[in-house]
Amino acid sequence: MTSPRFGAPWPSAALQPALIDAGPAQPAAAPAGATQPLVQAEALARTFDVSPPLLNRLLEGKPRQLLHAVDEASFSIQAGQTLALVGESGCGKSTVARVLVGLYQPTRGRFLFKGQDAHAAFRGKDGHHLRRSIQMIFQDPYASLNPRWKVADIIAEPLHEHGMAASRAQALERVGELLQSVGLAAADGVKYPHQFSGGQRQRISIARALATQPEFLVCDEPTSALDVSVQAQVLNIMKELQRQRGLTYLFISHNLAVVRHVSDAVGVMYLGRIVELAPKAELFSAPRHPYTRMLLDAIPKMHDTGRARTPVQGEVPNPLNPPSGCTFHPRCPHANARCKSERPALLTLKGIQVACHAVQEGRL
Repeated sequence: MTSPRFGAPWPSAALQPALIDAGPAQPAAAPAGATQPLVQAEALARTFDVSPPLLNRLLEGKPRQLLHAVDEASFSIQAGQTLALVGESGCGKSTVARVLVGLYQPTRGRFLFKGQDAHAAFRGKDGHHLRRSIQMIFQDPYASLNPRWKVADIIAEPLHEHGMAASRAQALERVGELLQSVGLAAADGVKYPHQFSGGQRQRISIARALATQPEFLVCDEPTSALDVSVQAQVLNIMKELQRQRGLTYLFISHNLAVVRHVSDAVGVMYLGRIVELAPKAELFSAPRHPYTRMLLDAIPKMHDTGRARTPVQGEVPNPLNPPSGCTFHPRCPHANARCKSERPALLTLKGIQVACHAVQEGRL
């Protein structure tokens, strides 16, 4: 397979300096007077049927098995803001991401974009236009780029699919601008992905996501596959692009230090449910849910060198057979009989959304 669109020699251009960590950037402010969130998830749920084949179930007498990967997740994001979703592996963060960009259909609930049911629009005549506004940056830059295509073809593919370039010359010019916007050179378009480092490949992924001029970017652990020395550079590029273009991010990560750097609000997920949702400053300074406290206690702190870190206790339960009541109760030091039998609702307490009987009853 050869490079499909731009096999001709790439025009020379001066090497552009990469953006370097220039310190934490201030989060973009929501537009004045904005009331309706740009992004709104209403009780989103996604269930997978992981049952054995029908014949096996009939012969062996086994029931159907359903995996509730996401269970009634609700949140909203104002334009220009960043919501981070955090939690242990397997809690449903990436499934939320794939539901929002239309790779999965929700089993229940709705995803609204600018007040419009996005999944209904994806299936309608306006679906092509809506997909231009919602793009995704994937976790692994080594797997998300076609190794047989040149970088110019990779970035220009969205332009071709959405009819955003009238000619080859216009597409080449746009690709060069996108490469420079992420700290690479326009001349890099003639290279293949294997000629770049991991951080550079992720910048190429970001450039591809920006090709359609989206308003909303879903970032599925975009720095987890990168060296620590490169993560800050990529994060600062993303924050600078957010300032310049007014982008809205859903940022998925298991790294709380990264989340603290990029987010405006944080949602904590456990076994498919959001158990706490709060502004970043309040969540890190005064976490409510015992699971959030457990995650934060496991982070090494610079000024607490004499204090041993508290590791996260227990194991994540089998999602095919979750515990009754509050699914966190087997690992929670504050659980009582009610926690074992009754599932807590996500309620708003003093501006913080938390699903915990102990918090609601004032036992913490």
